[in-house]
Amino acid sequence: MIRCLVLGACLALPAAAQDVTSASGAVLRALDKTSGHTSDIELRAGQSARLGNLDIVLNECRYPAGNPSGDAFAELEISETGKTGTVFSGWMIASSPALSALEHRRYDVWVIRCTTS
Repeated sequence: MIRCLVLGACLALPAAAQDVTSASGAVLRALDKTSGHTSDIELRAGQSARLGNLDIVLNECRYPAGNPSGDAFAELEISETGKTGTVFSGWMIASSPALSALEHRRYDVWVIRCTTS
């Protein structure tokens, strides 16, 4: 009974939609877990970059409308040389990198911010 009431209350709440703006590119940070070296990778939408044996493609970066320094989220495709398919395909969120993370034995990649120029 209580579960039904809680579920009903949650379903009755309107979903808060946030207005977002697409950016021209993004800044990603990469960590080589073996050496401990970090590097920033700046990509424009549709562009790719190489990190060791990984190919990183930025499809899109979005941020809260009117707040370019706000919480960025980027759609990425990451593949590994010599392997079929992708090792990561989806959205990464700057404020919650662990929510949708690259699972790789050597590298970590996460979104820092969108770029607008």
